[in-house]
Amino acid sequence: MTAAPVTDGVTGGPRTEAPAPDEGRGARMQAASRVLATASAQFLLITAAVVVLGYVLGKLWVILLPIVLGLLIATVLWPPTRFLRRHGWPPALAASVVVVVFLGAFGGLIAAIAPSVADQVVELGDQASGGLQDVQERLQGPPFNIDEQQIGDAVDSVINNIQGNAQNIASYVVSGASAVGNGLINLLLALLLCFFFLKDGTRWVPWLSAQTGPRAARHVAALSYKTWSTLSEFIRQQALVGFIDAFFIGIGLWIFDVPLVLPLAVLTFFGAFIPIIGAFVAGAFAVLIALVDEGLTTALIILGIVLLVQQLEGNVLQPIIQGRGFNLHAGVVILAVTAGGSLAGITGAFLGVPVAALIAVVYRYIRDELDGRNPEVHPGGTRARLEGGENGAVLTSEQAPPDADVPTGPATSG
Repeated sequence: MTAAPVTDGVTGGPRTEAPAPDEGRGARMQAASRVLATASAQFLLITAAVVVLGYVLGKLWVILLPIVLGLLIATVLWPPTRFLRRHGWPPALAASVVVVVFLGAFGGLIAAIAPSVADQVVELGDQASGGLQDVQERLQGPPFNIDEQQIGDAVDSVINNIQGNAQNIASYVVSGASAVGNGLINLLLALLLCFFFLKDGTRWVPWLSAQTGPRAARHVAALSYKTWSTLSEFIRQQALVGFIDAFFIGIGLWIFDVPLVLPLAVLTFFGAFIPIIGAFVAGAFAVLIALVDEGLTTALIILGIVLLVQQLEGNVLQPIIQGRGFNLHAGVVILAVTAGGSLAGITGAFLGVPVAALIAVVYRYIRDELDGRNPEVHPGGTRARLEGGENGAVLTSEQAPPDADVPTGPATSG
């Protein structure tokens, strides 16, 4: 005999199995709604601030780009400039000599590469034509059995498409020439700003700290030094990794008699400054030229050499050389390069990782400050202090409080 269902006594229907609400549910729901509304409003305000900041930076990009490039070049040229200044050279003279030597070295490298490129490009063009003829003959034979008329029709179709888009191609050429001109102007401005950074850069942090209060000054100074250290570390690490990649890949190209060894090695070196993607593009160029000049077998060998060198770089060199690096995951690096490239082309791809590293430095500094870890304290147990009066301000060092956490790792580690 089955038991009668329990009813609610009002409608006569079956009673629900859900528990009855207590008297505090409404008040707690109202409190949760207020918290959710406050968090949503804060999120919308932060999003609006980020959008406005991005808009302003986009409008000021023409000014910011030479500044950023000048800072990156200054990180490379500061060590020799500092050496000359420590040996009694005036700041202006030391900065001038270092910049002129840098320009001379860069110009000499271009002058050394240009003749070999001009000579071998013609030869590669002839070999590419021969390679296309060989491909055409292979297509006419088994198993493809494509007759000459079909190949000619396909070539004519490609030519007609190119002629039909001649106006668009011309506009792309004009845009490319304009981009090259703007790039040269930005490079000249960056070099000029680099000279002033090298000459007067030591005054920047004291001046910036003097615009704040005494308590904020030490944080401004510490964060300025950390960001500068991060930029310098990035340039040094990528330059060393790029040199090692270029050296071993260049040796492989030279052994197998692939043309344009020096230009490809230089391309590999500069490609290292766009992590992951730059190495892939430089390696693809090397394999393509090996395929055109030496054939499929040599191209596969060069591909193996490129992959081997890149695997050694990623699994051996990077952990050793960048052991004191930025703690940026490879996924973050790829996203930073992709985002920078989509926003500002090659320049954005180059600047994507340094900008991401600087954002990570600022985030970690704020995080450590919120956690009470005293990120403004140097590993030696000192921190910056702003002193001076109406005649000027200067940064000095003071001993941190005994209860302050003293970092044991590098300034840029997380």
